[in-house]
Amino acid sequence: MAGTCQVTGAAPGFGHHVSHSHRRTKRRFDVNLQKKRYWVPSLGRNVTLTLSARGIKTIDQRGIDAVVADIRARGEKV
Repeated sequence: MAGTCQVTGAAPGFGHHVSHSHRRTKRRFDVNLQKKRYWVPSLGRNVTLTLSARGIKTIDQRGIDAVVADIRARGEKV
């Protein structure tokens, strides 16, 4: 699904703009998504992932091989 982090699963939230007079109109809280390219030694190639800022930090902590293994275990194509 577009607008979703491939690591954390973060998706847009929905809510309302609330004006001073307390009128409500629909709005969308978008996720801070980035396209990042990583070299994955276990696959022997580059992969491009759509990641949130939290997803990038997760890859920095756990390593790209572990994260890609989890994504593939879920059945997502990488």
